[in-house]
Amino acid sequence: MCEYFVKADPILYEQRTRSIRIRGMLTSIRLENTVWDVLAEMAEDEGCTTNALICTLHDEILEHRGEVSNFASFLRVTSLRYLRRCLISQEKQHQAIDASLNLDSPTLLTGTHHGPAVRPTALAAVKS
Repeated sequence: MCEYFVKADPILYEQRTRSIRIRGMLTSIRLENTVWDVLAEMAEDEGCTTNALICTLHDEILEHRGEVSNFASFLRVTSLRYLRRCLISQEKQHQAIDASLNLDSPTLLTGTHHGPAVRPTALAAVKS
């Protein structure tokens, strides 16, 4: 199992810093390239830019929790939760299709069932 992870392209976990204006203040956020990619996917699902998504997430977490001590970590966890929610949503869709076809439902984790990806909207995925 570890071989799959350790053989990943190092560019995936290389960090990149971006400058973003949040509430009129210019700030830098340093995240791994993979996290930036997931945030871009989330933004596309929401029909906005990555910067706009990050600003929205920042405003919402401030409103809900108050100041965030480590916003970059929040964005990493948000990305993971989004991907997990996408996987769960896709699995449920496949189970429903299999049930309607009266088939046994193989799980996505085994890699035996292929179909279109179904992703919840980014902010809906983060809010639950």
